[in-house]
Order: sequence, then structure tokens, then C-alpha cells
Amino acid sequence: MSGCVTAKQFEELQGRCDQIDKENTTLLLNSQDVEIEVVELRGQVATLTEVRTELAADTSRMGRFVADSKDEIRRLRDLNDALTDQSGGRLSTLNAENRALLEDVQKIRKELQDREDALIALEKDLIKRSADLESRSARVEELEDLLASRERAAEALRKRLERALLGFEGRGLKVEQRNGKVYVSLEAELLFPSGSAEVDNKGRGLLAQLGAVIAEQHGLEIIIEGHTDSDNLVSPNFPHNNWELSVLRATSVLAIIRDQPGVDPSILTASGRSEYHPVDPKDKSRNRRIEVILAPKLDALFDLLDE
Repeated sequence: MSGCVTAKQFEELQGRCDQIDKENTTLLLNSQDVEIEVVELRGQVATLTEVRTELAADTSRMGRFVADSKDEIRRLRDLNDALTDQSGGRLSTLNAENRALLEDVQKIRKELQDREDALIALEKDLIKRSADLESRSARVEELEDLLASRERAAEALRKRLERALLGFEGRGLKVEQRNGKVYVSLEAELLFPSGSAEVDNKGRGLLAQLGAVIAEQHGLEIIIEGHTDSDNLVSPNFPHNNWELSVLRATSVLAIIRDQPGVDPSILTASGRSEYHPVDPKDKSRNRRIEVILAPKLDALFDLLDE
């Protein structure tokens, strides 16, 4: 058996695994927040559109009311002129009534003016909110375009991997796309002799093909996860348990992929997840596996969220 890791290295690997879990959780929460924000923005657009329609209807009604008031003023003035020719007592009474009516008209005018001022202020606020909403909608569209681009890139990468690894499909290898990432799952029997962490010749050929595809890609982060079944491994020699076996197998796979021409070692991460993430509780052979996760770097997405 080649390549042993110290307890300190193991702790470092464990820490890196925990950090990756935290980052994955953060990414999921950010994605959910973005989806919630999109739904809220769409709701705000519908609400503002309804308010604007109501304001337009109010403006039309107020315009008609002002026109009717002006007609009433003219009518009252005509009546005042007619009454001027009548008797003093009758004229005095009519003038008092006319003054009262004029005062009512002035009150109505003031009320209309106050409503018009309030309407203008509300319309200005609506314009400002509409501008803000358009700006946020543009950011949401940009974010959606970026996510769609990431999905398209992941789908293209999945197809490229399927073509490169065609001979192994259905023989313990599975390639699938989830949440913008590509997962290559390799059952342990494809790579390792039973109970060993050293990749056999057949497995080396398979990993060389996988490494060749990775070398052609850009903007990726590669996470190599080792998984075991639930059978308890206790050994006086290294690896001592399932944790150590899963980590050691992951680093063995990483070393082969790293050594392929054109592969950037800085994008590779290895972690061991032991028995705690089974894919089939009834089939232990499927749980003994290596998962190579090809995830796009999200720098552009985070920059957009920070703006």
C-alpha cells in the first residue's frame, strides 16, 4: 500500500471537507434567497401596476369633477347677475346665498387642489419605485442568464464526459447533472481491489480519460469524494477505519487525475465521507464509490449578488 497520511493531514482533510460542506450550504441558501427575491420583485411589479391603474382612474374622475365645478361657478355667476336687477331685500338674500355657495366652491377647489398635490406626489413616488424596480429586474435577469449559462455549460460537460467514458457506462459508472454541477460516480470495484486504496491498472486507465476531459475545461472546481459502505473496518494497520479508507481512496484518485497533462492541481480537492452518505441502503456495492464533482466557479455570480 502506497501513500499514508498523518493524523494532522487527516484533520486538515476533515477540515477541508467541513469547509466544503459549509460552502455548499451557503451556495444553496444564496440560490434560494435569489429565487425568493425574484418572486417578491414580480409581486411588487404587479402591485405597482395595479396602483398606477387606480391612480389614472382617480385622475380622470377628478378632472371631470373640476370641469363640473367650473360649470357650477359660471352658473352661479350668471344667477348673481340676474339677481342684481331684483329688489334690494331679495338681492341681499340671494347675495348671501351666493356667497355661501361660492365659499363651498372655494372649499371644493381647495380640496381638489390638495388631492391633486397628493396625486402628483404619489405619481412621483411611483415613478421612482418603477425605476428602482426596473434596475432590480435587470439584475435579476442578469443573474438568471448567468445561472442558465452555468446550466448549459454543465450539460455540455456532462455529454463530453459521457462520450469520453462511454465504455464504462452501466458497469459501475454514472454521469449526471444536478444543480449546475456534474457528478461522476464510480463504484469502488472499477478502481480498487477489495479493501485496498491503491488504484488498479484498469482504474488508472479510466481516471486518465477523466483527467483528460478535466484538463480541457476552464473555470471549474473539482471535488473528489471517497465513500465506503457501512461494514465496520477495524485494522491495526493504516487505514484503521472507514474514514481513513475513504480519504485515502479519494487522495489516490486525486493523484492520478492531477498527473494528467494540463490538469491544474489548484482546482482539485479530496475528501473522505466514510459511510455516512449512502446512495442505496440495500446495495452496499453502490455505496462503496468515488464521486468526482465538477462544479463551475461562482465568482461572477457572487460579484453580481454583492452589487
